[in-house]
Amino acid sequence: MSSVTSSAAAAPVRPDLRKRSAGAVADQIFALTTKGFAFLVFALLLAILASLVVGSWPALSKFGLAFVYTADWDPVGGQFGALVPIYGTLVSSLIAMLIAIPVSFGIAMFLTEMAPGWLKRPLGTAIELLAAIPSIIYGMWGLFVFTPIFSAHIQPFLIDTLGEIPYLGILFQGPPMGIGMLTAGVILAIMVIPFITAVMRDVFELVPTVLKESAYGLGSTTWEVVWKVVLPYTKAGVVGGVMLGLGRALGETMAVTFVIGNTHRLSWSLLAPGSSIASSLANEFTEAVEDIYTSSLIELGLLLFLITTIVLACAKLMLMRLSRAEGTKS
Repeated sequence: MSSVTSSAAAAPVRPDLRKRSAGAVADQIFALTTKGFAFLVFALLLAILASLVVGSWPALSKFGLAFVYTADWDPVGGQFGALVPIYGTLVSSLIAMLIAIPVSFGIAMFLTEMAPGWLKRPLGTAIELLAAIPSIIYGMWGLFVFTPIFSAHIQPFLIDTLGEIPYLGILFQGPPMGIGMLTAGVILAIMVIPFITAVMRDVFELVPTVLKESAYGLGSTTWEVVWKVVLPYTKAGVVGGVMLGLGRALGETMAVTFVIGNTHRLSWSLLAPGSSIASSLANEFTEAVEDIYTSSLIELGLLLFLITTIVLACAKLMLMRLSRAEGTKS
C-alpha cells in the first residue's frame, strides 16, 4: 500500500493541469488589474474634489454659503459672489440645449431613416469634422462673423417683436450689442450639435431592422416608427448623448469667453453681456494676486464640478425612473 502511495506522489503533474493553474493565476492578475483601473477613476475624482476644496477653503470659510447667491465681484474690495457666473453658465447652457436637442434629433433621424445612401456618408463625415473643430475657432468665428450679423439683424428683430410681449419681453430688451448670453448660447448650440448628433445616429442604427420593418408593415409612418420604436429602444443612448452635449456646454471656456461679454452684472435680458464660470476662470486667473481672489476662483471651479455632477446624477435618476416605469407598464 505504501509503495502505491509513493509511486503516485512521484508521478509528474500533467501538462493540462499546469496550464489550468497558470490560466487561473493570469485571470486573477487580469481581474485585479482591471479592478485597479476602475478604482483609479474614483481616486482621480476624489483627488480633484479634494484639491478644489483645499484650494477654495479660504473663500469657503470667509463667505460661506453666501458666495453662491450674492452677485458682488469686487477684487479690489475683496468681496466675491458667484451668482452672476452661475447664472450665465446655466442660462447659456439651457439656451444651447433648447436649440441643439431638436436640431440634433432631426439630423440623426434624417441620416438613419430618410437620407439616400449617397448622402449618408458625406453628411456623417461633415458632422464629425464639425466636432473636431477647436473651440477657439468657434469663438473667433462667433466674435468676428456671427456677432456683427446678430447685432445688425437678429437682435433688433427680437427687440421689436418679442421685446414688446408683456413679461416675456424682459428677456429681449436692451441695446443690440451682438455679444451676450443669447449669442453664447447659440455658439454653444452649434458646438454641441455634432456631439449629440453623432451619438444619436449611432444608437439609432443599433435598432434591429426587424422592429422597424414590422412597424412599417403595420402602416406606421416614419415619425411613428422613430417615436414609438426607435426612441424607446435607444433612450439610454439618447440621454447619454444629450448629457455629453450638456457637459460640453457647461464646461466650455474659449468660445464662451469670446462672445458672452465677460461682465459681472446680473441682468434678466438674454441680450445683455454676462459671464460664465469657465470664462471667469479663463479671464481672471492670471490676474489673481491675492490669496482670497485665487481661492474664490478655485471655488468657482468647485461649483462647476458640483453642477456637472448634479446634472449627471439627475440624468441617471431619470433613466432609472424610465426603466422602472417601463417594467411596471409591461
